[in-house]
Amino acid sequence: MEMSRDSRIYVAGHRGLVGSAIWRELSRQGFSRLIGRARSEMDLLDGGSVARFFESERPEFVFIASAKVGGIHANSTQPAAFIYENLQIQNNLIHQSHLFGVKKLLFLGSSCIYPKLAPQPMKEEHLLTGPLEPTNQWYAVAKIAGIKMCQAYREQYGSRFIGVMPTNLYGANDNYDLQNSHVLPALIRKFHDARVNNAPQVVCWGSGKPMRELLHADDLARACLFLMESYDEEEIINVGCGAEVSIRELSETVARIVGFQGEIVWDASKPDGSPRKLLDSSRLFQLGWKPEIDLETGIGMAYEDFKRLFPVAT
Repeated sequence: MEMSRDSRIYVAGHRGLVGSAIWRELSRQGFSRLIGRARSEMDLLDGGSVARFFESERPEFVFIASAKVGGIHANSTQPAAFIYENLQIQNNLIHQSHLFGVKKLLFLGSSCIYPKLAPQPMKEEHLLTGPLEPTNQWYAVAKIAGIKMCQAYREQYGSRFIGVMPTNLYGANDNYDLQNSHVLPALIRKFHDARVNNAPQVVCWGSGKPMRELLHADDLARACLFLMESYDEEEIINVGCGAEVSIRELSETVARIVGFQGEIVWDASKPDGSPRKLLDSSRLFQLGWKPEIDLETGIGMAYEDFKRLFPVAT
């Protein structure tokens, strides 16, 4: 039942931050029958389109890395899109995986599924024990529904569907749009633009006090393959690095790596988001997996990828 090098493996969202990392890691490990579809080739919001894909391709293993994602601004200004699109994507993929007898499915959630004021570090059992962070509740509710859907299909049909909850991610093929990106790629873009334009200062959102745990997408990809091959439980499992950094310290690190030497100004009128979002990944660590990329190295790698994606702006 486990993946072999010639298993038919579908990576939903294979061009995004997480999906492309999973695709690269599968290729690196010698899996040769990888299946991917660009948005122009298959609309994951369209149940008929997804059903036709499963009918023709018959994947044996599925990684769900496709989702509508974004930072505080995107979540706050597009609540309907975040809940509707994410529910549609995961409903279509999970249900068709059941109908066509997928051997195993890995559903990727997010650390934002946990309550805003959950005890730190956040354990898997903290799910649904308190109110969510309001600025990303729409995305979080959709992801919680995906978790419960996997558990429901496991309970009713014996489906081997697992839920994996990664911490904040960054890496190659990230979204660097200043309005819709997550904190680290947004900081890379801000400080790079400021350096290129000789700006005297960069304005960052909030107080800089919130703490964030950051994991490189390549490390998450290694964890996903590890879990697809070695984990088969109903309970969700966290994937993090076990360390956190303040947004202020993160900003200073990005500025140094990018080469910006001006002033960093904090706009306290903008929201901070959750005060802390540190995952307890001890269950995963006890299974034998550990991250390999430290934050300093990872930010340097991410900045090189940014310059690859935007060569004119360098």
